[in-house]
Amino acid sequence: MSSITSADIPEISWFGALCDDDYEFLGVPESNIPASWEHCRDIVQAADRGGFDNVLLPSGYQLGIDSTAFAAAIATHTDQINLLLAVRMGEMWLPQLARQLATIDQFSGGRLTINIISSDIPGEALDSAPRYQRTREWMHVLRKLLNRESIDFHGDYVDLELDPPRIETVDGTCPPFYFGGFSPAAKDVAAAECDVFLTWPDTVASVAKTVQEMNTLARDRYDREILCGLRAHMIVRESEAEARDAADRLISKLDAQAGDAIRNKSLDTASAGVARQNELRDAAADDGFAEENLWTGVGRARSGAGAAIVGDPDQVVAKLRAYQEAGVQAFILSGYTHQAECDLVAEYVLPNIEHTAIRPRFASDL
Repeated sequence: MSSITSADIPEISWFGALCDDDYEFLGVPESNIPASWEHCRDIVQAADRGGFDNVLLPSGYQLGIDSTAFAAAIATHTDQINLLLAVRMGEMWLPQLARQLATIDQFSGGRLTINIISSDIPGEALDSAPRYQRTREWMHVLRKLLNRESIDFHGDYVDLELDPPRIETVDGTCPPFYFGGFSPAAKDVAAAECDVFLTWPDTVASVAKTVQEMNTLARDRYDREILCGLRAHMIVRESEAEARDAADRLISKLDAQAGDAIRNKSLDTASAGVARQNELRDAAADDGFAEENLWTGVGRARSGAGAAIVGDPDQVVAKLRAYQEAGVQAFILSGYTHQAECDLVAEYVLPNIEHTAIRPRFASDL
């Protein structure tokens, strides 16, 4: 069973746009901000300078920048920030993945954290039940490998007998697993195997219900404790009026058909989580706000996390604290453009809310 201490202080992370998800105007691709090594490096280094605790390095279904290779490179170009590396279960031979992750952790001086992705991989499609079973087995065995345990596991998707790996992470234990999903199967896997359950932006009351549900599920079904995190976009400016103007500008060139095409090409279009984001957007007021300072306009051209916290610095900090009081202990934030909004959040928000990285507080009972 894993345990995490000092969980009342949240982790605040930023987002590295490895999957061609950076815009000045939402839904309008621009050649000057592609997902390239230089562009994504600059975002991560800005987050490092700005004092963020962690940065998500996403992995896309479409073949673009490889998140694992990027993490290995950026580890030597950053100083303090943890690296939340997204890895897709089933995409790589499991022992090789464990070896790569331990190596990257050494490159970074013990700053690796792991975002588990359960989805189809290019050239393959699995129904939900077998896909989550594969994810469960991979998470279970990957944790053992990163804890340097011997493996004698014979499941539906993992069949391995191995001696303990020679290579190890800096502290000799598996980094924390972050994982999200809203179907019953996803929540069960999360309760059994993850350390940080990630949910998408929603009303404070709805997020509180999800946190309570996941804490109860992990405790009662698996005798575990997990943390809960929130993935959300940010638009913070000196005044609320300026923030709202920035939100309006972001979608000012968005064509409705183009927005639909962007959402529908995503692999998670039919997922339970996306369905909830659609409900949130449909229930919002005419200005797109679902509740105070929670704007759903981002979801008009983005599948997945489809809402932003919008306001002046005091309003944004108050909103984060409201989610914190609802049980959120980790935030993964982003904004458009990612580097510019990163600098604004670092200036207006981070100095006004206590935060610290999860990894140093994480302990695994071997």
